[in-house]
Order: sequence, then structure tokens, then C-alpha cells
Amino acid sequence: MAIAVEQPAVAPARTTRARLASVPGRLVAYLQAAPLALILGFFLLAPIVMIVVVSFWDYDFARLYPDFILTNYVDTLGSWVTWRTYLNTLKYAVIVWALTLFIGFWVAYFLAFHVRSTTMQTVLFLVCTVPFLTSNIIRMISWIPVLGRNGLVNAALLKTGVVSAPVEWLLYSDFAVVLAMVHLYTLFMVTPIFNTLMRIDRSLIEAARDAGANAWQVLWNVVLPLAKPGMAIGTIFVVTLVMADFITVQVMSGGQSASVALMMRNQMSLLQYPAAAANAVVLLVLLMVAGILRVVDIRKEL
Repeated sequence: MAIAVEQPAVAPARTTRARLASVPGRLVAYLQAAPLALILGFFLLAPIVMIVVVSFWDYDFARLYPDFILTNYVDTLGSWVTWRTYLNTLKYAVIVWALTLFIGFWVAYFLAFHVRSTTMQTVLFLVCTVPFLTSNIIRMISWIPVLGRNGLVNAALLKTGVVSAPVEWLLYSDFAVVLAMVHLYTLFMVTPIFNTLMRIDRSLIEAARDAGANAWQVLWNVVLPLAKPGMAIGTIFVVTLVMADFITVQVMSGGQSASVALMMRNQMSLLQYPAAAANAVVLLVLLMVAGILRVVDIRKEL
């Protein structure tokens, strides 16, 4: 007669040992993430928190007074001049974004699909980055002798008889501001789109062609949907840079136009730091974060 021997229950013990063994692993993971968390906290989170805190302070012509008042936000949100400045900044952002997206996509598309050699792709991409070897200010003011009243464009138009007098709106106008910003920021749209297009599986395009799709159908139904992550990242780059640009608006408009960044720069020059901080918070929350995340869900695209 066989006697059944009861085996000891080891599952709870094994579970306990597994939990104890996982504790050092979690600790190591936290320690590995700690340097990056400290860097992001010190250089990103702490300045934002400080800006928010200062935006509630009081001030006069000489010093700041730690306090909790809403006067800075009331002055910012209750002034029609301020809202006109915000709308003007938003106008620049939308126009520059549309132009850089159009130009940047076609440049990236050409580099990714029409240049077969990897070496040539690298060379052409480096050619696009050559202007960034100089200062942004130098690249911006280089348009002044081109667009000025006696500049190259007006000289060519007068010589060919297209116009009888110099065109005044080429320089120190919204046109000049937009043109300079497009020149400065198009590469920030080209780079992420190019990286995204290079990761597209070419067999998908071949499959679409085998199914009878023409070139425009392949572009619309295959390439564009797969390029959305790069377009989303480029959008964030360009819009953020345009929102924060004040020197281009000041120089290329000849002081005839304004932006939120230029307004904050003037406030800081007058030691009105709480008012500038309030404008920064409003710009960050209302325009950049809320606007971009509603138009482009970057978490879904990535």
C-alpha cells in the first residue's frame, strides 16, 4: 500500500524571496534614474516653479517684495494691448509654422527618398546646417542689405522695370519678420521629419505601389501618416522658438511690431520681473502647452 507523502508548501517562501530579491533591483533602478531626475529638476522644474512664485510677488522701481497678489495677472489678462500683443505673436507662430512645415517636409522628403546615397544624404544635410555655424543675429541682419530700400531686391526690381519706385514693405515689416524667422527655424522642422522618414519601412511604399496607388496616394496615405511624429516634434520646436524670439521682431520690424517675448524683455529691462513672470506663465499655459497639446497629441504620435 503506497503512502502519500505531503510535500511542504514552498510557494510562499519562494514568493517572499522573490520580493526580497526585487528590492535591490528597484533600488538600483531608482539610483540609475536619480542623476537625470536631479538634472531635470534643477534645470527645468525649479526655474519654472520659481517663475510661477515670482509672478505673484509685488514690486516697485527699486526692488521686489515677496507676496501673494494677483495684480500682475490682472494687468496681463485685463489689458487689450497685451492681448493684441499675444495675438500678434500667435500670428507669427502660425505663419512661420505653416511655412516651415511645408518647406521642411519637402526638403526632408527629397533627402530621404530621392537621394539614394547615404554619403550624399549626409553631405546635403550638413549643407543645410552650414548657416548654423554663424550667429542667429548675423543670419538675421544679413537680410537687411537684401530687402532694404537700396537693397539687392529693390535694385533688381527697378533695373528690370517691374516697379517704378523702391518697395517699402520688404524691410521693417511683418513680411521681413516672418521671412527671417522662416530662414532661422526651418532646419528645426527638417531634422525631426527627416529622421522619421528615414525610419519608414520601404516595403510599405512598395506594397502600396503594387496595390495600384500612384505617387500622390502613396504620399497621402502612407508617408504623411508615418511622418506625423516628426512633424509633431518639429511643430513644438518651431512654435516654441517663435514664441520666445524677441530680437528678430525688434530688428526686422524696425520697432514697429511687438511680441510677447519682446514685451517681457522690456519689462525685465525696467526691473518689472513679477510682471514678466506673469506673462511667461500665461504664455506657457495658454498658448504653448494648451495650444500644442490640443492640436498635436505628442504622446499618441510617439
